[in-house]
Amino acid sequence: MGFYVAGPARGKAQFIVENIQGKILKECPKTYADIPEGQALIVIVDNGSFEAAGFCYSEAEFKVFTDPFESRRRQYILINRGLVEEITGYKKAVTSKGGTK
Repeated sequence: MGFYVAGPARGKAQFIVENIQGKILKECPKTYADIPEGQALIVIVDNGSFEAAGFCYSEAEFKVFTDPFESRRRQYILINRGLVEEITGYKKAVTSKGGTK
């Protein structure tokens, strides 16, 4: 795991909705392929004293963030993929490695 949306230590879901036009989902998509074209999934994991808002940029990341054996509370947000690639640094990291999306 390596690309996150910055924001306050708590209340990340509401912060993303209000400031980055995210949409809170009632439940997680069943598979990575269920994420709509042009959208990205952000999973907010409650770590107790802070929340982490991780970008599920690949199927492997999706599996890590949606592990059914994980007991920490999670929230799921859909957001414009191009925007989240910019704000998390993903796009810059991929470009500097010579990769493609």
